[in-house]
Amino acid sequence: MCGIVGYNGNQQAAPILLDGLSKLEYRGYDSAGLAVRNQKNDIEIVKAKGRLRVLAEKTDEGNAMHGTCGIGHTRWATHGEPSENNAHPHASDDRNVVGVHNGIIENYQELKEKLKRHDYKFYSETDTEVALKLIDYYMKKYGGGPLDSICRAMIRIRGSYALAVMFKDYPEEIFVARKDSPMIIGRDENASYLASDVPAILKYTRTVYYIGNQQVARLGKGTVEFYDLDRERIEIEPSEVKWDAEAAERGGYEHFMIKEIHEQPKAVKDTLNSVIKDGRLSFEETGLTDEILKEINQIQIVACGSAYHVGLAAQYVIEDLARIPVRVELASEYRYRNPILNEKDLVIVVSQSGETADSLAALRETKSRGIRTLGVINVVGSSIAREADHVFYTMAGPEIAVATTKAYSAQLAALYMVAIQLAYVKGKMEEETYLSMIQELQTLPAKMEKVLEDKERIQWFAAKYSNAKNMFFIGRGIDYAISMEGSLKMKEISYVHSEAYAAGELKHGTISLVEDGTLVVGVCTQSRLFEKTRSNMVEVKSRGAYLMGLTSYGNYSIEDTADFTVYIPRSDEHFLTSLAIIPLQLLGYYLSVAKGLNVDKPRNLAKSVTVE
Repeated sequence: MCGIVGYNGNQQAAPILLDGLSKLEYRGYDSAGLAVRNQKNDIEIVKAKGRLRVLAEKTDEGNAMHGTCGIGHTRWATHGEPSENNAHPHASDDRNVVGVHNGIIENYQELKEKLKRHDYKFYSETDTEVALKLIDYYMKKYGGGPLDSICRAMIRIRGSYALAVMFKDYPEEIFVARKDSPMIIGRDENASYLASDVPAILKYTRTVYYIGNQQVARLGKGTVEFYDLDRERIEIEPSEVKWDAEAAERGGYEHFMIKEIHEQPKAVKDTLNSVIKDGRLSFEETGLTDEILKEINQIQIVACGSAYHVGLAAQYVIEDLARIPVRVELASEYRYRNPILNEKDLVIVVSQSGETADSLAALRETKSRGIRTLGVINVVGSSIAREADHVFYTMAGPEIAVATTKAYSAQLAALYMVAIQLAYVKGKMEEETYLSMIQELQTLPAKMEKVLEDKERIQWFAAKYSNAKNMFFIGRGIDYAISMEGSLKMKEISYVHSEAYAAGELKHGTISLVEDGTLVVGVCTQSRLFEKTRSNMVEVKSRGAYLMGLTSYGNYSIEDTADFTVYIPRSDEHFLTSLAIIPLQLLGYYLSVAKGLNVDKPRNLAKSVTVE
């Protein structure tokens, strides 16, 4: 959602802040702004509606903001429409307090009424302005300084927030407060940095701190101090970010999405290699011992969006191999359902960012009941990674495009390995099968490379049908899970009305929507379901649909039905999601390009959904 950056050092702050914000554009935003302390010790604020280039133009050489300490923000509207007035940074009436905020303050109306009674005026519709004026109120009332006033405000505020605040009378410092919204802090010898996500500061430092919930940080020029709500100094150990800085750049590709589609073989290979040791699976780093896995009677996978679709595919694999029940739950529903859990359950929370608000809330609900949790996470030190009992880090590296591709594939690889190890330790898989399946997993990256070689044909097909208004993806079993993700990709970046259906459900209503020219993608990777799905494809074709078939090499009879066919290499059918999803990602990508859309930053969407 919203993006936050901050810099306190000896260089000019504005260029660093703008550069950091540009690395956070993938999070989605509708306005942006900077606050920089100038040479007169005043805090200068510049804001702009729209894309970051508008803000850059307002702060170019002729209107440069001079100063070495500042904060910046890209806003994704929650309270108040997108406008320059509602854009961050916000300030108290006398500009004593200036700050930016990510999150939602639930009791902002109640706090606003309180502040109005103390003669505070409000110029925006945002909850952020309320939070900053509450800090100002406590500072003036108690005279305790920034740390004291922020802590008092944190006690009163209900909701989620990552706050970065500057105070007029404290020129060498930026203060940060956090609860349930992402924030990292970086440092080198001469400067300190803050950001919503690692890519914003990766260019400047690899030393980062993960500030905890309801903690406050004081950032000087190259110094960082941490405090709890009681104003007591606490120690947080720094971490080193190992991501390659070039991984957060386009590297010659037209868009981040196509770059990340091509990075999937490496993401899967690195994720596999993090667990496969000498031809066997080792979950030592996650803490999931064979003894723990052996005792698990049921798994619940909780996730949102594409991560939820990973869970749907993994459900088939785990149940088939390990023979234990698996439920897949939408995190946004799970937290309100009073789920039925028992002590031998394992709840797996899947999230690329590790900050997804609903998934984090589901994790906390589960942990409050004493149930074992596993986070499948791509970002080291993220909230879910810190709070889960066990963590399986995927090795996708930074993913910038809003529509996930390589993180999805890395998550799939992670859950394949969980499924295999579960089956083995529970005695559902013989040693020979165990070793052969691990070997088969290791062939996936090369087979994914082979699928990518067919991209020109898919590009041609996408350009030919770029005017499609309605699409349907159909499949059975694992192919239905693949269809769900393929359909989501089409909706996300191409703005085509697209739906995925279990092929056997077509005659229960959906087939009435099929008419001449309707584009239907039939996914047929499961041999025992091939003929049944193909018969469903015949049904829609007889009603005027134009058919794209997706299947494994060797199933050439599909060409008798499909108008256009894409083939993927053969593999163990449990793992074919990893191969079949790539043509569907490419289809969505190339259709979006053909329509001239903003592939990496689709309208109304954000990369990381950190508010409910």
